[in-house]
Amino acid sequence: MCSHSGRSMAFNGRQRDDDSSEDGTPTKLPRPGNETNASAGRAASDRPTANSTPRQRIDSVKKTRPPFPWFGMDIGGTLVKLVYFEPKDITAEEEQEEVENLKSIRRYLTSNTAYGKTGIRDVHLELKDLTMCGRTGNLHFIRFPTHDLPAFLQMGRNKHFSSLHTTLCATGGGAYKFESDFRTMADLQLHKLDELDCLIRGVVHINSVVSGGLSECYYFENPTDPDRCVQRPYTLENPYPLLLVNIGSGVNFLAVYSESEYKRVSGTSLGGGTFLGLCCLLTGCSTFEEALEMASRGESARVDKLVRDIYGGDYERFGLPGWAVASSFGNMMFKEKRESVSKEDLARATLVTITNNIGSITKLCALNENIDGSCLWVTSSG
Repeated sequence: MCSHSGRSMAFNGRQRDDDSSEDGTPTKLPRPGNETNASAGRAASDRPTANSTPRQRIDSVKKTRPPFPWFGMDIGGTLVKLVYFEPKDITAEEEQEEVENLKSIRRYLTSNTAYGKTGIRDVHLELKDLTMCGRTGNLHFIRFPTHDLPAFLQMGRNKHFSSLHTTLCATGGGAYKFESDFRTMADLQLHKLDELDCLIRGVVHINSVVSGGLSECYYFENPTDPDRCVQRPYTLENPYPLLLVNIGSGVNFLAVYSESEYKRVSGTSLGGGTFLGLCCLLTGCSTFEEALEMASRGESARVDKLVRDIYGGDYERFGLPGWAVASSFGNMMFKEKRESVSKEDLARATLVTITNNIGSITKLCALNENIDGSCLWVTSSG
């Protein structure tokens, strides 16, 4: 598992308009280091040579480095995820030359944890003291509902973002759907990056830069025993081939053979968007956090029909424990059962239904692709 795939975004990359090849053969990503930079490109004459002085090499790096501010966006079907690089090594000379618009944007993003009514900066996800493009700084992760994108564009317009940048790197379906809105409302062009390419590069990058402290990837030891279940860190050392399960509004299943080669092997429409949508209908909640909180206090066994409800215990012949779900929401066909369940029970049963389905498809994909080693679940909540 990866704790948050909003982090699976890239600043730079090569634009692709297709998810995978038509014949199902693996897609090869451009080799790291060959990316086309959206904001600045390196000309042959700018490349430092063996005879370059330190000053010339520094000037060369400055020329090829994109100007601040550095953003990346993943515009999903449910949420917009934004990553912002806050430089922490700004020199006195740079600070003096820095325009007021840039200072205003940095202060606004880093001094707040909430933006408007729905924008949230996930402080607990912040990555500190990373080096990117030769600069040291912190990565901040911000999210807001996709339906509030017009408010974000208006904020960018009010803060004159287009005077600093004319192009913004973006991925996700919304990078295509809302491209004209960025152009007309915020005077910005989008450099569109394929979301599955970004996903794989992001996972590999985060795993490589996060050292010390809690690992971004983890697994559960003894998952079927609540008393002995423990979360353990998982390192991506020689993980290939691996099955990468990307859970957003819907779900993509990718067979990954190396850092630069993968194929999409399956998908399902029953994902995070389904969980939130059903919870809104069944419980009256309005946010993903509220739905998860309700689910944490519920008991799905009151809603689902279990193996023990049918067999009176375990189905020993086929190794099915009595607590296994035989029919999701199966108890809701009975009036007295419907009257006795709580909203929390319904939220929990919805979560169990969606995750059980994803887990079943994951196993089938792994068997079909002969992947018996690593499976990585990456969640972005849409």
